[in-house]
Amino acid sequence: MSRRISAIALRSMAGLSVLLVGGCELGPKQSQQTGYRGAGLDQIYDVAHLKPAAIIPPEPYPLPPDGGPTAAQTYKNVHVLGGVSTERFNHLMAEISQWVAPPAQGCNYCHNPENMASDEKYTKVVARRMLQMTQTINSRWSDHVKQTGVTCYTCHRGNAVPEYKWAMAEGAPNPGSIRGNKFGQNTPDANVGYASLPYDPFTQYLHGSNQIRVAGDTALPSPTSHASVKDTEKTYGLMMHMSTALGVNCTFCHNTQSFRAWNLSRPQRVTAYYGIRMVRNINDEYINSLQAVFPGYRKGPQGDPYKANCTTCHQGQNKPLGGVSMIAQAPALRGPTIQTALLQSGAAPYDKAPVEAQK
Repeated sequence: MSRRISAIALRSMAGLSVLLVGGCELGPKQSQQTGYRGAGLDQIYDVAHLKPAAIIPPEPYPLPPDGGPTAAQTYKNVHVLGGVSTERFNHLMAEISQWVAPPAQGCNYCHNPENMASDEKYTKVVARRMLQMTQTINSRWSDHVKQTGVTCYTCHRGNAVPEYKWAMAEGAPNPGSIRGNKFGQNTPDANVGYASLPYDPFTQYLHGSNQIRVAGDTALPSPTSHASVKDTEKTYGLMMHMSTALGVNCTFCHNTQSFRAWNLSRPQRVTAYYGIRMVRNINDEYINSLQAVFPGYRKGPQGDPYKANCTTCHQGQNKPLGGVSMIAQAPALRGPTIQTALLQSGAAPYDKAPVEAQK
């Protein structure tokens, strides 16, 4: 009897071991020390799941020299790029067809071939606003995109609609059933690493101006730190999203000695700080402004347009496109200088990161 019990126990333990191992990521790992030894600043890379570098498409033809008549002088109804030379305007249009438009449609995806100046297709109206958005990102948000910049290809990668996007989540799917209303959580979702965290951290934190700071100075709530558990869970859900979007772990930005302390954090945390505010800006000012323009099938379940998050650009890499800059072949997308951009938009200068973040 004792031998039989021992055999059953061994089989059970073996089965448990298989389950435990099956729940972990197998395969080789790479470790890179990114800070002082013992400071908890190692980056662990799962070699089997590293995202390969994106394929950078060649230019449709070499960038022509600047000069000559402008696009506004040559064509009708050119709002955003009217001051660009005609030759470089044509070059950018060829690039956009390559970066965004379905191959079978090309220019006709946005234009009526019988009247190229017409705004009858919603895609042209959207493209015009997206050009303004791209120029704003490159001129106003250099604290995040640095000198690498972005182009239409950074998000679209040859797709008419970016592969990675989000919209406000649906309401409770079974409010009257025995499963009840889950109040936005306890449904494993890829956006939050398949955890039971609130599965829509984007609505609260990637538009509007809600603060994301929930770490306190004390163990218990105080007058200066009184975030709810649910707010904390939403924040953690957003951090899970950012970790997956960039293909990194928490120590890419934070020091595990104190996740809250800016003076112990890596410089990447400041870059991420501006990135969150950049995404809010483009979602609020540019994408949401097109709600009446987008058809129903280009909207989410709550009727709002699909918007950007960290994965939209990064797609598993800490630098989109592996850090390759395509802005040199589309100089018109650099936009005006930051001072001119702010004056034209009437926007106030973006808020600065906490003082301690700049030390």
